[in-house]
Amino acid sequence: MKLYLDDLRESPDGFVIVRDYEECILLLEQCDVSTLSLDHDLGEEKTGYDVAKWIVEHGRWPSSIYLHTSNPVGRDNMYQLLMHYKPKHVSVYPFRPV
Repeated sequence: MKLYLDDLRESPDGFVIVRDYEECILLLEQCDVSTLSLDHDLGEEKTGYDVAKWIVEHGRWPSSIYLHTSNPVGRDNMYQLLMHYKPKHVSVYPFRPV
């Protein structure tokens, strides 16, 4: 499954859209997510960075993680966290999936 976390934007073709932290975590727990694309600012208390922390803490790594957020500080924070802890088989891209 390809998962796209964003509270405002529509997902690219082939992605399942989730609008908040809780929905994203539920699918990460229950499904085989191969690709994840993260927004940072979700219009609520939890952010894409919280999803990235959850992935690190629980070891539920998609093979590819994209950071499509327009928040440059949020993107840098998520990128640094994910790059520091990611397994070798995981790719992290600081841009929107094509």
